[in-house]
Amino acid sequence: QVQLVESGGGLVQAGGSLRLSCAASGRTFRNYAMGWFRQAPGKEREFVAAVNWSGGSTYYADSVKGRFTISRDNAKNTVYLQMNSLKPEDTADYYCAGAAKFTIGTPQREPEYDYWGQGTQVTVSS
Repeated sequence: QVQLVESGGGLVQAGGSLRLSCAASGRTFRNYAMGWFRQAPGKEREFVAAVNWSGGSTYYADSVKGRFTISRDNAKNTVYLQMNSLKPEDTADYYCAGAAKFTIGTPQREPEYDYWGQGTQVTVSS
């Protein structure tokens, strides 16, 4: 079983930056594709970014492309989401997820992910 624990959320002004971290337990972390999703109040959860097992391939939602960067450190069992130029519409709970079935590729759909963290809140003030 893999456990994912997010951290790094908080309150930031528009235009600011935050870096989210997701620490994973389990020796097989390095075999999984990893992703970040978010859910704003009153909205459905949506895909944000994904990274393949090695970190060599990434994929982003259009809404965050050019502003957010996903990366991973397999030696530390951690995946990161660097968020720059934050906007009020980025306000949401952010969730880390692991896709055990994907040893390659960058999955973007929720059913493709097997493990989920508890979420960390990000609030961007205008």
